[in-house]
Parts: sequence; C-alpha cells; structure tokens
Amino acid sequence: MAEIPNRVAAAFPRGMDLMHDPLLNKGTAFTEAERDAYWLRGLLPPYVHTQDEQKARVLQYLRRMADPLDKFIALNALHDRNEALFFRLVCDHVDEMQPLIYTPTVGLACQRFGQIFQRPRGIFICTRDRGHVASLLGNWPRKAGIIVVTDGERILGLGDQGAQGMGIPVGKLSLYTACAGIHPSLCLPITIDVGTNNETLLNDPFYIGLRQRRVTGAAYDELIDELVTAASEVFPGVVIQFEDFANHNAFRLLARYRERVCAFNDDIQGTASVALAGLYSALRVTGGKLADQKLLFLGAGEAATGIADLAVAAMVAQGLDKASARERCWLVDSRGLVVKSRSDLAEHKLHYAHEHAPVGDFPSAVKALMPSGIIGVAAVGGTFTREILEDMTRINQRPIVFALSNPTSKAECTAEQAYQWTSGRALFACGSPFDPLKVDGRTFVPRQGNNSYIFPGVGLGAIVSRARRVTDDMFMIAARTLAERVTESDLAQGSLYPALSRIREVSAAIAAAVAESAYASGLAGKARPQDVLEDVKANMYDPRYSSYL
Repeated sequence: MAEIPNRVAAAFPRGMDLMHDPLLNKGTAFTEAERDAYWLRGLLPPYVHTQDEQKARVLQYLRRMADPLDKFIALNALHDRNEALFFRLVCDHVDEMQPLIYTPTVGLACQRFGQIFQRPRGIFICTRDRGHVASLLGNWPRKAGIIVVTDGERILGLGDQGAQGMGIPVGKLSLYTACAGIHPSLCLPITIDVGTNNETLLNDPFYIGLRQRRVTGAAYDELIDELVTAASEVFPGVVIQFEDFANHNAFRLLARYRERVCAFNDDIQGTASVALAGLYSALRVTGGKLADQKLLFLGAGEAATGIADLAVAAMVAQGLDKASARERCWLVDSRGLVVKSRSDLAEHKLHYAHEHAPVGDFPSAVKALMPSGIIGVAAVGGTFTREILEDMTRINQRPIVFALSNPTSKAECTAEQAYQWTSGRALFACGSPFDPLKVDGRTFVPRQGNNSYIFPGVGLGAIVSRARRVTDDMFMIAARTLAERVTESDLAQGSLYPALSRIREVSAAIAAAVAESAYASGLAGKARPQDVLEDVKANMYDPRYSSYL
C-alpha cells in the first residue's frame, strides 16, 4: 500500500481544515478514533459509514441522472471533496465512469468549462507570469511526481479551448490514479494560457482565461522553456506529459525536451502504442505479420504520424529496413494522399510522402492502394462511409478498421456501421465507447483503442524506476504487453483490447515492462529490485486504504 508523502503527513490538518482537504477527507467514513484524534467530533453526523456504503449512495445518485454532463459535474464535486471515495468509485466501476470523467464527456465539459466551473484544480500559468513560473509552481502544496500540461490549442477533436482545456489534464491525471495507482498527491495538472483564437470564448462572459489572441513565436517558446526548466528544478525527477498541443507545436516540443527531461507526448506516442497493440491483436486473428500490412491513415497529424512511426519501428524489428517499412504506411490529409510531388507538406509528413500519382480523397485512396487496414485519426465524423467499408471488405477477408477519433461526434464510423457494412468481418477498434451489439446473430463487443490502456502504466513505470527518459522502445514494449493481455475469448467477440475492468492489472504489467526497460538501458535512477512487478504493485495507491493514522 502506498503511503502518504512525508511532506503531507508532516502538516496533517485537523477539524474543518481536514474535512476541506480532498486528499485526506473521508467524510462520514472517519472512524470514532479518527473523529477524536482529529477534532471532528460534532462536525459530522454520528453514524460511521463504510466506504462501501458511501460508494453505494453516490452510485445511486449518479445513476438517477440522465445527462452525462450533470454526472461529470457531480463526479468533479466528489473529486474536490473526497478523493479516496472518488477513486474507489472509478476503480470499481471503470467501464461506467471513464467515459464520464474522460472521453467523450470531458470534451463537452471543456467547451462549457466556464459555465460549470466550481473550484480551481492544478496550476494556471499565463503569459503575465513570465519570469515567475518557479514561484507559481512553489505554491503547489505537494511534491509532484507527474505533470500533465496543455496549452488548450487542440483539445480532443474540438480545437482551441484556451484555458478551458484544463479539463483534459485533470481528467488524464484521474486516470493515472484510477488505472495505474499513481498516488493522487503526486499528480499536478497544468494549463499554459497564452490566449485563444476561439471567437466564441473571447466573447463568452464566463470564459476563465486571458481575453487575447494566442501568443506565438519566441514569447511562446520562452514560456514553455521556463515551465520545463522550473518544473525540473522544483520537482526533481518529475515526469512531464505534453497533452493536446497543436501539430505545429507538439512535434517540435517533444523533439526539444525528450532528451532533456523525462517527458513524452501522449497524443503522439501513447496513441501510437495503443494502436500498435490493436494491430498486434488483429493480426492474431488474420495470422499475418505486421511487416506484410499496408496501412492507410485518414489524418496526417500527431496521431497518424505517431502511429506510423511506431508501426515502422515494429516492422523494422521484424526484419524490414526502415525505408521499406515506411512504404507500408500511407497518409491522407485534407488535400488528399500525401505523395512526393506535393509541395505543401509539413516536415512531419515528409517520411510518408511516397511516389504515387496524386489522389484527391480518402475513398479514392482506398481503391488505389488496397490497404489491409484503415486508421482514422482526423477527427472528422462519418468519414468511413459504407462505400469505403464495403471496398475494404472486397479487398480483405478480415479488414482492419480503426475509427479512433473522439469524442463520439468525431468518430469516423460507429461500431454498428463497421460491423454491418462489412458483414461482421471488420476487426474494429474505436476511440469512443460503443455498446455491445448483434449483427447476423453474432454478438460483438467493441472496445476502445483508448490511450488509458497505455499512458498510466508508462507513467507508473517511469516514476517507480525513477527513469531519466521515456523512450520509443518503452512504448513498443507497452504495446506488446497490452496485446499479450488480450485473451482468445476477447478476440472471439471482436474485442482487440482487454476489458477495462482489468485495467489496473494491465497497467501494472506495462509499468513493470517499462521499468525493466529503464533498468536495462541505464536510464533508471535506482537499482533494479529483485522483483520488479512486486515493486510496482507496492507503489500502487489503493483508495480502499486511505487512512494515514
């Protein structure tokens, strides 16, 4: 069982101060002894509830609500007053709660963040704070072990949400704790507010951020650099995850900092890892090798090139040279197929610009290239049409169809469409949740290719091993570890990922594999323990045991 950090224990509050600290508050579950020791007698009703009883009450309350956003607000309020109960609820009912605290509901929550704002969480750093970022981080009352930071410019598939993008780091860190047991006291969400170009927000009286256009160029880079430098000084060894940065910043920031600090970009590397795991699972059904596949991506941004890069690395590991492996991956952007003759290509697309006649749209690219798998990451809803899926079925006995964009409104196709339009032959993964369904008498259980299968375990492994870097090899190892957790019964029902109810088991296995990589590569900040998996499990927070008396 993870212990509370000494810095918190040394300043253990009492009375109302204790009840107002969500990390320590247990509400009516404080025992008689705790009520006496911490000056709570009379401040609570006399009956002592178990955490199970508290959870049952909250669950009943939530299930009476119809609107997912109302449920999000209620869960957020619970998170703000009693973290142990919040995480117990999420851990025990992860299938039901994850879509509420993260995708798809968190997208709507970010859009309405100013209207539903209740209590600040995390650190907001704006352009006016230049020169004082270390001081701001020093205001945080605990020692951060992992930071999720966004500038709000590309929130999910919804675009620029400015400072209201804070909903994403908060939600992401909730999953680090719920899915991998990273202690909530170690989690720090940060939003960099450099303005917004979203006219709706600029004219919204409830908007919480700076009322200005986005700052770019040197001023932007200097603020980011100050943050990374200050974070590493104030919280030595902290893991930094970049989240929902626009393409023009995401790739270069990752390249700039990945060798300086323990940092990664989940939109690039986490998405790649979970997609690669799905491909490994699909190939267990088809019997083919990854190196023999031809993959066509709808989208050419962070997610698409991240997946392609990791798939290429995996193909190279299977014996292909890099150039040949890249020729197995093709991208389609808003102007058509990415080919060498185009002069409008951003740098991150150039590796996948192949010799081919121009092709103007995705349906035509499917016909021309005859891929074995299509992967949608462009956040344009409904783009995997019936025509496309029927073409994929004519080309392949078992077509690979990954509609990974989220939230649900941005999904390239629904699970029902994928299965019906391929006569149940699609090997399907989705970015947003879909319920089980029957097609031609067969029950399918589609599962999300959700990054929450990957990033919590990677983060935990980095923290436990005190890794100095997070490498691409760690994400490849995470993909293999995840795919190995998919059972034959999962595959028989069309599931390319394990059940979310097993997520903590999966995250522990991934964390152990990532830690082993850190130890083997000399990137760990401590000696390898005798049993790496047991060391990982010993560091996992369990909300059932949240008393620090």
